[in-house]
Amino acid sequence: MTQPLALVLYERLLPGSQLVNRLQDLKYRVQAVTKPGELVETAKAAKPMIVLVDLGESPSGVLSAIQSLKQDNATQHLPVMAFATHTTDELKAQSQAAGVTLFVSETAALNYLPQLLEQALQID
Repeated sequence: MTQPLALVLYERLLPGSQLVNRLQDLKYRVQAVTKPGELVETAKAAKPMIVLVDLGESPSGVLSAIQSLKQDNATQHLPVMAFATHTTDELKAQSQAAGVTLFVSETAALNYLPQLLEQALQID
């Protein structure tokens, strides 16, 4: 059986590489994207099972990329798990408006990844 593919968008090296390692430990293949503008085209080509994004220090570009992902017919079905160092109600609302399936803190993303993946991948 082929391992599922996770697409990970991150700009900050430490949380991004930690998340990649955790996903690989969970038997996921991982493809990293470091520029928000490449997210949609990479998702179309790679056909991942899930997309994980680090909202980083300036989330507006990343949220715009998520919105584009959700507006594209070829990628709108993909679940998106977004994480941030500092979570606020405003950032959560902006994330949900952009199409994020699950919004969590960076700490939660790293510590509870298996459970969060299961939650994000649930089909309604």
